[in-house]
Amino acid sequence: MVALQLDELLSALSCRRNGLATGRPSAAPAGAAPAAADAAAAEGGKKDKKKEKEAKVVKEKPKWGEPGSGKANKEAKAKSKAAPAPAAPVVVTPEGEKKDMSIDMATVYDPKAVEAAWSAWWEKKGFFTPDAKTAKGTAESKRFIMVIPPPNVTGSLHIGHTLTGAIEDALTRWHRMCGDVTLWVPGTDHAGIATQSVVERLLYKNEKLTRHDLGREKFLERVWAWKEKNGNRIKHQLHKIASSTDWTRERFTMDPMLNRAVVEAFIRFHDQGLIYRDNRLVNWCPHLRTALSDLEVDHEEIHGITYLTIPGYDQKVEVGVMCEFKYKLKGSNDALTVATTRIETMLGDVAVCVHPEDDRYKKFVGKELEHPFFPNRKMTVIADPMVDREFGTGCVKITPAHDFNDFKCGQRHSLEMISIFGDDGHINKAGGQFEGQHRYEARRTVEEELKKVGLWVQKKPHDMSLGLCSRSKDIVEPFMKPQWWMNCKDLADKSVKAVREGDLTIVPEFHHATWYRWLENIQEWCISRQLWWGHRIPAYKVVKPAQEKEVWFTGKSMEEAVKKAEAKLGKGVVLEQDEDVLDTWFSSGLFPFSVFGWPDTEGNDDFNAFFPTSLLETGHDILFFWVARMVMMSIGLTGKLPFHTVYLHAMVRDAHGRKMSKSLGNVIDPIEVIEGISLEDLHKKLLEGNLPEKEVEKAKKGQAADYPEGIPECGADALRFGLLAYTLQGKNVNLDINRVAGYRRFCNKVWQATGFGLKYFSKDYKFSGSLRLDAKFAWEDRWILSRLAACAEKANLAFEKYEFANATTATHSFFLYELCDIYVELLKPRFYAEAESDEAKEDCAVARDVLYICLEWSMRLMHPLLPYLTEELYQRLPPSPTKCESIVVAPYPTKVLGWMNFSVEKEMEVVSEISQRFRSQKTSIGLSPGARPKGFVRHQDPEQFKSLSKLETRIGRMAGMGEIKVLAADAPQPAGTLQDVVNDKCLIFTEVAGLDLSQELIKLEKKVISAEKMVKSYEDKMAAPGYEEKVPAPVREQNAQKHQTSQKELEELRRAVANIKEAMA
Repeated sequence: MVALQLDELLSALSCRRNGLATGRPSAAPAGAAPAAADAAAAEGGKKDKKKEKEAKVVKEKPKWGEPGSGKANKEAKAKSKAAPAPAAPVVVTPEGEKKDMSIDMATVYDPKAVEAAWSAWWEKKGFFTPDAKTAKGTAESKRFIMVIPPPNVTGSLHIGHTLTGAIEDALTRWHRMCGDVTLWVPGTDHAGIATQSVVERLLYKNEKLTRHDLGREKFLERVWAWKEKNGNRIKHQLHKIASSTDWTRERFTMDPMLNRAVVEAFIRFHDQGLIYRDNRLVNWCPHLRTALSDLEVDHEEIHGITYLTIPGYDQKVEVGVMCEFKYKLKGSNDALTVATTRIETMLGDVAVCVHPEDDRYKKFVGKELEHPFFPNRKMTVIADPMVDREFGTGCVKITPAHDFNDFKCGQRHSLEMISIFGDDGHINKAGGQFEGQHRYEARRTVEEELKKVGLWVQKKPHDMSLGLCSRSKDIVEPFMKPQWWMNCKDLADKSVKAVREGDLTIVPEFHHATWYRWLENIQEWCISRQLWWGHRIPAYKVVKPAQEKEVWFTGKSMEEAVKKAEAKLGKGVVLEQDEDVLDTWFSSGLFPFSVFGWPDTEGNDDFNAFFPTSLLETGHDILFFWVARMVMMSIGLTGKLPFHTVYLHAMVRDAHGRKMSKSLGNVIDPIEVIEGISLEDLHKKLLEGNLPEKEVEKAKKGQAADYPEGIPECGADALRFGLLAYTLQGKNVNLDINRVAGYRRFCNKVWQATGFGLKYFSKDYKFSGSLRLDAKFAWEDRWILSRLAACAEKANLAFEKYEFANATTATHSFFLYELCDIYVELLKPRFYAEAESDEAKEDCAVARDVLYICLEWSMRLMHPLLPYLTEELYQRLPPSPTKCESIVVAPYPTKVLGWMNFSVEKEMEVVSEISQRFRSQKTSIGLSPGARPKGFVRHQDPEQFKSLSKLETRIGRMAGMGEIKVLAADAPQPAGTLQDVVNDKCLIFTEVAGLDLSQELIKLEKKVISAEKMVKSYEDKMAAPGYEEKVPAPVREQNAQKHQTSQKELEELRRAVANIKEAMA
């Protein structure tokens, strides 16, 4: 006797020894993308309908008056009209307690009921909380540690976050079930500019106060109060989607422990000379009065003259124009015409630049120019290869303090940097007569003054990309401001090397090019922000004694900084801490190790057990902004990579491929999909935001078009499964909610089928914990176990290679098309005959054990994908010595080599093909589904004749036919039958005595015409001049074989037409 446990264990060991189904995932091969991505589509989708039609088995016709018969159905319908269907039992489970499974299963799948209570119980049992002490020293191949990409504390999770959560939780659950030390750390980001903007808006809206009215300390108290009130929304959403994170280790990037890490990192990098202070250009938001990261700048394409509304200015701003004006050369009537989209910045011009090889302007290089508003300003014509001679006039005005390219040119030519804007975007003293004007008022008045002095040339429409602050929607200005900068060149080089040498793996591999391009061309990083909410920079400026230039000292506190200053400058030093805070990405870059208590690593079990982590999973849009910075900062501060693998998922777009946008009304809240929402309520939510009235109407139309009936209740499991099924689409996921709703139907199928299967287990049934491989397995038993083993192999491989759509396809197809549509249908006659003999009882015992294995394995295989549903059903399975307290900690199935049976699978392929033809023929001649005509099968292959002869009853059941008889290869067509072609070697015949076959005749005659065209196409091809000489021999051979096959099928079709005509005669 060979036990299932032993066989499964040995198979798993064999697989892992050969590098298969290992605890540590491997990178997917380049270009790997199975064609089965759509096979996991909703049951209601076209492909699924086709599969379902092909695989569906007609149920055995019940006897008159029995359940399922016409009479019984009529009586049931009459009763259902008289009384409403009983509601599903309501089970109220105390927080953290296990759900009561003694109550009968509901007849209908209800995601709200199924998904209730499990998360709280899982957490209370500590399934997600590994012990650091016992985890220390675990081999890398047996550990899986991951931190969540911390979402902003300001908002709620959108559908993109849900995809992240579904992927990360599926991986986490799979690794946990594989027996690995598993930890997934949750947390949120303080989101400096976003959070401060939200609180400032609320403060002004409710109290007409600004942060400056309150002062820094009082304002920060308000922000913390807002965070405490609203910060748990994300945690609630993560619970809803069954995230198996360790909430005992939840982190917030402003927690004291993480602040300690930020301070330490700044001081270390400053001491190493990597962080320094400099006055240079940054992206500046005048409305918020802060520097911005590139990620906080939205680039809007402007096509021609456009008028925008910006905060803090009550007039429309004209953009999308190119303005041309002239600079006169001193002491000459000559002038150079320059062009700009920002005419107001000419107030800071210090030169005009031409290409050194442009013959039109060589004579002017070195000449002085006259500035119309600043006659004493030195302006010259310079030559620099940065100029594009073919663009515009070939002359470029240079404003080093207000343009990034001009800044570099100014540095190369030692030009004066004249900043004409104040922090608020108004013209400062350097703007002369325009001082005090808003910069866009100056745009108009500068044009007017240039016209007055005869230097204006023209203004014309111009397409451009305009940078807008993602928070305030103000137009971003390049602005000179003293800031803290970080030199990342050396750390970037090490990060590039880590990928090139294979120490760090990025999946999919095509992202390597982006990694190299960004890091090999990395710029200095501006790490300071002019905000109050965030990690205040631990740098202190010397106020007394006065210094010629700014002198700064760093320290964990004012006292520490003073000690450093006094050691260098003597006693009596007075310091003042920098008002600015650090860029949010600075603290996020420390997240993989700050969450474990770095820099306090001595005796720190968490740090020593869980750092470095294993995987970083996130969207590809923040590969540089976050992922690269984590790698650089970890290398710089710990000397280690923060993780060995990066998996980048696609971006979620709507079903039409459009970016999610509030103005389009296509932003999807996962709770709306989980719980469902009416179109009316979708419209109401638009009114809760800050969209202008026109945008609201536009969004309403979009919602009405996409969700005319609203969004149906799908449940978290269906949402997760649907998102994971999309993950092979490349860089973008075009999410169709209707497809997710289809997976809700799949969940219902799992619920119904499992409930149906449970009826075959008596109350005292207990699985022995092992499956005798020497038991008398029926043919279908051997087939389903082989398919189950194949499903396990595919699912494990999918998780290893991050091909989650393959995992959904494998489990969906097995459960729906193989277990439900075929195996369960073939089981029914065996169970009906259980009482007939001892042999039948033994056969039923085997069938019952195989069914148990199929259901139990299916739950475990699908658990990382459908956590709630599988736990609920796993708990309802009969007891077994190998059954775990929870499916969360049950072992993930691996391929059992002893179950693999390719010969039986091949036989099933033939039987399925024959059954499908019988069903199609029944439908085409108008037979009712319950009709059971006699059928015949004739196969030319002697081996197939032998195997099919043993499977006549299976063919009959799968085909929905009556008696099936397999004929010898040379047997004549049975009288009174209709013939159909399965393939070039197999024919079927259905008894049709007394039927009207005229419609079938029409269809067959059309097939004959199509087959004749196919045969002729090959004949024409092979008869073409020079065919033998020009066409390669392998292609000629292939064409000959296809012609022969087509000819044979044509002959069979003609014979079928003749037969049906004879039957009709």
